[in-house]
Amino acid sequence: MRLDKFLKVARIIKRRPVAKQISDQKRISINGKTAKSSSEVAVGDTLVINFGNKTLTVKVRDLKDTTKKNEAEELYEIISEDYKEDYRM
Repeated sequence: MRLDKFLKVARIIKRRPVAKQISDQKRISINGKTAKSSSEVAVGDTLVINFGNKTLTVKVRDLKDTTKKNEAEELYEIISEDYKEDYRM
């Protein structure tokens, strides 16, 4: 499955064009390698996504073409969620 489609289906990023834009800016890596939006994602891959202040590391658990909102979190497992600066007080 394409990276941008997985991010949208898993609801990590809400819109596919935004997922494509972020991955084309080299802010996503798959298993330590910089990924493009067209990169293939497989079960067991580790994704590191840089959102400005936040870095999210997830492991792919399952791949589906479509999911319901409550089933989307079953597609991945959050390994870590780091912040450069923690503004949550």
